[in-house]
Amino acid sequence: MNTPKKVIIVGGVAGGASCAARLRRLDEFAQITIYDRGPFVSFANCGLPYHVGNVIPQEPSLLLASPELFRDRFNIKVKIHHEVIAIDREKRTVTVKNVTTGESFEDRYDDLVLSPGASPLKPDLPGLDLPGVFTVRTIPDTRAIRAWIETTQATRAIVAGGGFIGLEMAENLRHRGLEVGLLQNSAQVMPPMDAEMVEPLHQHLREHGITLHLNRALEGIASGPNGLTVKASHGNDLHADLVILGLGVRPETALAKAAGLTLGARGGIQVDDQMRTSDPHIFAVGDAVEVKELITGSQMLLALAGPANRQGRIAADAICGRDSSFRGVQGTSICGVFDLAIASTGLSEKALKRAGMTNYEKVYLHPKHHVGYYPGAQTLHLKLLFEKPSGRILGFQALGKVDVARKVDVVSALMQKGGTVFDLEEAELCYAPQFGAAKDALNYAGFIAANHLRGDLPLSHWDHLTADAFLLDVRDEDEFAEGHAASAINIPLPQLRSRLAELPEDKPLHIYCGVGQRAYYAVRLLQQRGYDARDLSGGWLTAGMMPPRL
Repeated sequence: MNTPKKVIIVGGVAGGASCAARLRRLDEFAQITIYDRGPFVSFANCGLPYHVGNVIPQEPSLLLASPELFRDRFNIKVKIHHEVIAIDREKRTVTVKNVTTGESFEDRYDDLVLSPGASPLKPDLPGLDLPGVFTVRTIPDTRAIRAWIETTQATRAIVAGGGFIGLEMAENLRHRGLEVGLLQNSAQVMPPMDAEMVEPLHQHLREHGITLHLNRALEGIASGPNGLTVKASHGNDLHADLVILGLGVRPETALAKAAGLTLGARGGIQVDDQMRTSDPHIFAVGDAVEVKELITGSQMLLALAGPANRQGRIAADAICGRDSSFRGVQGTSICGVFDLAIASTGLSEKALKRAGMTNYEKVYLHPKHHVGYYPGAQTLHLKLLFEKPSGRILGFQALGKVDVARKVDVVSALMQKGGTVFDLEEAELCYAPQFGAAKDALNYAGFIAANHLRGDLPLSHWDHLTADAFLLDVRDEDEFAEGHAASAINIPLPQLRSRLAELPEDKPLHIYCGVGQRAYYAVRLLQQRGYDARDLSGGWLTAGMMPPRL
């Protein structure tokens, strides 16, 4: 019998804990030790904001696995409150410090897995270490926030940062009855997403009592007799009883860097597709590593639990000699804000532009999540980005109250297999009146995009219109009267054939209706009569989501 392999894993939570459990399933005889400097080896850090808001009232609900569970179920040794402070690659040892006693010791490994995670960003600004200023990354963080709210009887909060943590904390502080202001240093929350897709979320936040302070950067925090004063650019000071810093995270790479492991251009640990670092006996997983983004092939940092779990499994497979590989990431993610969800997979339009990709097109649509005749139908806002002329799906964004995750998950799965808009046309999805439609919203996205690529539906977009563009509104007169583009003329679709003389024959016609269907009919009618007719994708509803241009 071979000598059992000794594996040390630094850090638990998603990547490290997943790696350890997978490793045990593959190798019953390996000696596996997890060192974690914190008090918990595996907990649901995505649930932390909801514990602050009492949506998850009991802290133990956040604990996914204890050291005792790892010991009894998997024969894995877990040492919490133990920090690995150094790696000797030549001797294949780590130096471990007991953070409770201060004592240090060495431990030997055959293979080492680094899962150090990421730490909250705290820029070098005055006052960020004051009492009442918090980050949200661990269970002790939530304990401190809950205790502060209860002991100070806090009524006002400022959340700095409009990403996942910032939005979730803003919601949950409102659940606690606090007045909440959200400070964001750009023109929109959820900065990775395209601005027009976030605009309904801005309105939703305001409707739920969140005050948005957009285009304002945090400049510092001061303490006074009336609480905390938050200094921000371009405006007056803001006042609060507590401040949440949700400014993002940076990879924890100090240990890897000190050991001489190669870091990537984005500052994360560089790994191959088996999660192996520049040292063949050291692997790294989770928020600290750089991974391949599948559309462009470039390296990126991605702090999401799903990829971290998969990486942990891949590292365990590699340690056990299995030929598995991590394919890369699409960045599939979702955020719930009150009763609204916003989600995406693949690249946004702004990301495509940053990557220098110009051979793409986009379509907007605003379908109901199930058939309109069945009670409770809710509007979805969808944006599909695809490559020309192949139709390969490049990205998808969705916002709505119901069924958002399912829509994005279907597209994500198609993208994983190199799917195209023609696949969306043919996607066979569940249908019953309370769940969808015989032609699902995703089928419609495929129809629109495929029609464009076949030449049946030329597209134009509200954010690309020139001042002299000819706009034709084919809605009914009463709809037009309720609101329309300033330069548009109105010819309702049923009257279009009899009023063709009112249309110019020497310039493009940009045609819109409410959400796109009647405009499509008009484009097909006019194209076949020799007009240069184009569909303003998503109709008047999309126009209302755009930055002011009209």
